[in-house]
Amino acid sequence: MQTFPRHAALLIIDVQDGFDAPRWGRRNNPAMESRIVELLAAWRASGRPVIHAKHMSPDPTSPLRPGQPGNAFKAVVAPRDGEIVVEKRVHSCFIGTPLEAELRRRGHDTLVIVGMMTNHCVSTTARMAGNLGFAAWVVSDATATFDRVGHDGTAYSAEQIHAMALCDIHGEFGVVVDTATVLSAIGHSARAGAAGEYP
Repeated sequence: MQTFPRHAALLIIDVQDGFDAPRWGRRNNPAMESRIVELLAAWRASGRPVIHAKHMSPDPTSPLRPGQPGNAFKAVVAPRDGEIVVEKRVHSCFIGTPLEAELRRRGHDTLVIVGMMTNHCVSTTARMAGNLGFAAWVVSDATATFDRVGHDGTAYSAEQIHAMALCDIHGEFGVVVDTATVLSAIGHSARAGAAGEYP
């Protein structure tokens, strides 16, 4: 059975109100927030470290831009006192932030990664974590993305993009697991966070 060290950090990436804006289109995995709530409850209950990443978009039209309502964390995953918050302006949580220094200072060599979007900030951060020597675990049912159209006009569903992004990560930059596997590994039931489940 997979186990995670006590110091494994849960990294919640860009779970912000702005990703509910219509401009993004259709999203896969509507249960993402519920799975993150379960993981977050388990992490807090076990005293493991939690890190929140917030995207501070420099794009003046983005709902994730500072000063816009969409920049806020979704209430169900809002940080608590004592939890680390890193603010980023690019896809990687490591670029232009104190994340790497904080992880090394605190002795956290394992990241369990969840959030938005699977193929953008989640993937970029997981890849860089692996390259920097951290153990990266991406939780497949606690991440999500949107439909996209490729450079040649081909339409790709969010499900296709999500699956390929995870495929590229697994075994190369990190390991892909699901919420139930993670909760089992840290000794919590698969419904550990049900009381705070996202509607």
